[in-house]
This record gives sequence, C-alpha cells and structure tokens, in this order.
Amino acid sequence: MKCSGPAPLDRVFSALVPVLGIFLLNGCSSLGYYGQLAEGQWQLLRARQPVEKVLADPASSAQLRVRLEHAEQARAFASRHLALPDNRSYRVYADLGRPYVVWNVFATPELSLQPVTHCFPIAGCVAYRGYYQKGAARGAAALMRQDGMDVYVGGVEAYSTLGWFDDPILSTMLGWGDERLATLIFHELAHQRFYLQDDTAFNESFATFVEQEGTRQWRAARGLAATDDSQAGQREQFTRLVLASRERLQGIYAGPLDDAHKRAAKQAEFARLRREYREVRDGEWGGDKRYDAWIYGPMNNAKLLPFGLYDQWVPAFAALFREVGRDWARFYERVEALGRLPVAERKAALTRLAGSL
Repeated sequence: MKCSGPAPLDRVFSALVPVLGIFLLNGCSSLGYYGQLAEGQWQLLRARQPVEKVLADPASSAQLRVRLEHAEQARAFASRHLALPDNRSYRVYADLGRPYVVWNVFATPELSLQPVTHCFPIAGCVAYRGYYQKGAARGAAALMRQDGMDVYVGGVEAYSTLGWFDDPILSTMLGWGDERLATLIFHELAHQRFYLQDDTAFNESFATFVEQEGTRQWRAARGLAATDDSQAGQREQFTRLVLASRERLQGIYAGPLDDAHKRAAKQAEFARLRREYREVRDGEWGGDKRYDAWIYGPMNNAKLLPFGLYDQWVPAFAALFREVGRDWARFYERVEALGRLPVAERKAALTRLAGSL
C-alpha cells in the first residue's frame, strides 16, 4: 500500500506525509495488526463502484458528478499522453464516510532522527505503520511514547496498492481542487508504472516529477496558463527550513553533550525553527499563515521524518526527461535502468543528472 497524505498543509505536507507500504505482510508483527489491515482493505474494496455507475445514479449529487467527470478526464489523459498504466485504477469510486482512509504512526528514539522501520515483502522497509482506525493508531502511538519514543500520527486521504488492486477515487480526496485531484492520479499511477523496493527518495522523486510534468502537459492540453510558482516557492522554502533544522539536530544528537543537554538543545532548535519560520512568513510571504498549524503544533523528531523525500532527485529526473527528447516511453526505460543499478551507482548517476541542469 502506498499512501498520500492529508491536504491541510497543501502540497508540502501531503507530499511529505508518507507514503509508503503496509501491503503484503510478513510474519514479524502481531496478528491483530495484520487483521486490521486486511479488514480495512477488504472494506475499501467492497465500497468500490464503477465511476460510470455513480455518474448515472440520480441520487449522486451534482458536485460529486462534476468532480468525478473531471477526474476521469485526467485519468484518460494519464494513459493516452503520459504513457501511464491503462487499467481500472481511479476508474472506480469509494465513499468511506470518514475524513481519512488510514492514519500513519511514525516513531524515532528521543535523541535520534533514525526512524523505527517496518519491512514488508513488496513495499520494502518503511518508516511508519498504518491503521484504518484512528483509535488504533493513537493506541499504538501511546504504547511507543511509554517506551520513550518520539511519535507522530498523521491522517492520510489516499493511497495506492501499486497496481495489486483497482485503486479507487476516494471520498476523502474530493475536498481537493480539481487540479490537485488530477496530480494525485498522475503521481500514484507513476508508482504503478515503476516502484523500486527500499528506495523511497527515488520512488517519490520519480513520481513527483511525473506529477509535475504531467500537470504542466495537462494544463497545456486544456489551453490553460502555466501554474503560479509562488506557492511552490513557499513550499520549497518551508521544506528547506525544516531540512536545515533536521541537519542541526543530527549534529546535536551525534555530538558530545550528555542526554540532559541534548534534550535542552533539541527544544532550543525547535524554537529556532519556529522563529525562522515567522521571519519568512511575516517578511517574504506577506503574512501567509498556511503552515502555522503544522509549525505551532507539538514538535518532535518523528514529525520531521518525511521532509525531503519527495524532491531530492526531481532535478535528476527532469534532466533525464530532456535527454530522451521528452519521450515518455524512453524516459520510463531509462528510469527502469537506473533502478537496476546498485545503490551507490544509482545515486552517483542521479547526482550527475542533477548536476547537468
């Protein structure tokens, strides 16, 4: 299962709250955990209906029909023009009757940014556990806190099973704008097109590039102007602030201070992050408070984990796309070839591509 996170922080947090697998399970966790995964997935599968059936149902609201019609146009564009899988995913709809489809639980040690990982046969090792019930996620988080861990719980509005099932458009996704809904379809279908086990930065950067370039082509095909880059610039700047804070924390935790002084330095670093955010928000951003809820909420190591995963290699994939003459089929062939390289060689190749911009 590959999840995409919530919309409240726009593309920043929805991109950065993860998105990793809890599908096809191994035998090293409790049967209760596996049971709730199986039951939750089964309930979602049972809730699916073909989009054409929903559109034809007189009980469907006019708003729902408009959103689904737009989504289906984007879905057709994805296969015809972006060479993404032509299957039943995002051609079915499921009304879940709740705000999130799953809740993900992230954890780290108190004085470390090393995530507690969980390994699964298809998705590989991932930095969280997913729960279909909010209460179950909170219960798991509470047990980890009792063990002295830093813990963060994030709601997720959509996920992909990487092509193992016909993934539906979910009712939890319909609060997004039409373009955000289209970009999610492009992103998740990219994961179905290629997914590399145990390399989250590669997978998310690849899918993010497909999403961005696909959206650009989608807008051009409809005669729309290019998107305003101001919000993207804010997202990038916000992400840089968090990554810089995370880097400083890494130095604190690896340094010679005793634990008491490390705890004090950790809290001072979070205060610095908030201060630097306020300076940017009230200066360059003209008081835009879109990230206030996140930055002023409870802060710990686990909350910082997802940042940077989605964007690290986007410039490399952009350069690769140009190298192949913007030909999607050739692009995917080259992506697959990169995925076959050993880790060190793959990172070196991506670094060279990124430097060629």
